[in-house]
Amino acid sequence: HMGARTSTTESDMEYLMKNNYEYTKILALWAVKEGVSFIYASSAATYGYGSMGFSDDYHQLNHLCPLNAYSYSKHLFDLWVFKNNLLDKIVGLKYFNVFGPNEWHKDEMRSMVLKAYEQIKKDGEVRLFKSYHKDYGDGGQLRDFIYVRDAVEMTLYFWEHPEINGIFNIGTGKPRTWNDLVNVVFSALGKYPVIEYIDMPEDIRDRYQYFTKADISKLRMSGYEKETASLEDAVRDYIRIITHQENSDV
Repeated sequence: HMGARTSTTESDMEYLMKNNYEYTKILALWAVKEGVSFIYASSAATYGYGSMGFSDDYHQLNHLCPLNAYSYSKHLFDLWVFKNNLLDKIVGLKYFNVFGPNEWHKDEMRSMVLKAYEQIKKDGEVRLFKSYHKDYGDGGQLRDFIYVRDAVEMTLYFWEHPEINGIFNIGTGKPRTWNDLVNVVFSALGKYPVIEYIDMPEDIRDRYQYFTKADISKLRMSGYEKETASLEDAVRDYIRIITHQENSDV
């Protein structure tokens, strides 16, 4: 079950609770009753500022503090699974910053790779948020970016191994900066990097994650051995696909 309202700026809590929480409960309970494997999407956003780290150990669940309504709705379902003793029956996957082909429909929730591509094609530059944290320079905020191919491989691993259940992080364990990300996009397009740092909207400054890093030790212990693509290889592959798609539409 990958469906959800995923906008991190969504403020309608009633809608989020109905769509992301209550509906997922209905599906999970049906799957458990029928003996059907149930894999659902949680989110790295549930870790909040990351002050408690990014461990997917279920003992940490009660200590996490999500920063927005979306991540809170996801966290509530994780807690519901835990408190109803369902961790040995279903799988929850905490996806970190996933990017890759076929996300045109996601509007503002498109990955920065696609946004950067569009901005470079239109204006020749990329706009990134300034940093408001003394430990991070502009564009130096760190994220665990994972290519959608790797995220799919990890997800299918659990479908292929129904004996494995619980909550798991889906990431690389190798955080990179926004500057790193957009510089690879520029490079893939054969252009010199031009980055403008813009003001971050005030309403999200106090709810912004400056650092994420998936602890994937539990994933590895479960038996998953495949290595993830490097940021450079993943972004270049994605830009190649975007370029091919656009040329095919001409």
